Amino acid sequence: MTPNNIINMSVIKGLNVIAITDHNSIDNCRACIRVGEKNGILVIPAMELQTKEEIHLLCLFKNLSMLENFHEIILGKLGTQENLPDFFGRQLIFDEQDCIVGENHRLLITSAAITLEEAVEKISNLGGIAVPAHINKGAYSIITNLGFIPEHLPINTIELTKKTDIQSFQTKHPNLKNYNIIQDSDAHYLWEISEREHYLEVGELAIDEIFSVLSQNNNTVR
Repeated sequence: MTPNNIINMSVIKGLNVIAITDHNSIDNCRACIRVGEKNGILVIPAMELQTKEEIHLLCLFKNLSMLENFHEIILGKLGTQENLPDFFGRQLIFDEQDCIVGENHRLLITSAAITLEEAVEKISNLGGIAVPAHINKGAYSIITNLGFIPEHLPINTIELTKKTDIQSFQTKHPNLKNYNIIQDSDAHYLWEISEREHYLEVGELAIDEIFSVLSQNNNTVR
């Protein structure tokens, strides 16, 4: 899962846009963005945050500076326990030539000391978009852990796992019909990166256009 391997696989799969959403980390976003620029792939600066409630939240931003500001907040919310490489694997940091330039030794798999409400507020204040991740999973899901999506939060888009039948899901959860739905690969390995199975219809291939779609409750499901 090096930057060039991720981008090249995305090219092979015919993708236009991806987001790098490492768990509680942004260490490899910059390199992936640069490689993406060279290969015609738009890379959205992002992170997957695990909140205090053990909810996974996709944190999408328009530029790297916004993401870095958010990451600075999250760094102060993470524990100091060190990673266990023999159990969880090494947390390597790459440059745009796929050379290893560092390693994150902090244990990233745990929850940050920030609530869902606090996280969504900070993401929104920084101009980002918060998307509850894989909400139909049996773990680390806003629906499983809370039972509902708080209506007062600025959340307009939700993520379902890629094999989910959307109509069946909406029949089971009629209260969630007004949310935009995205289905992506949530790939942890290169071979899990999806082909062009799902899409968002936008006026042009630009982050502003994508954010405009994701920030509205327009019942658009792709």
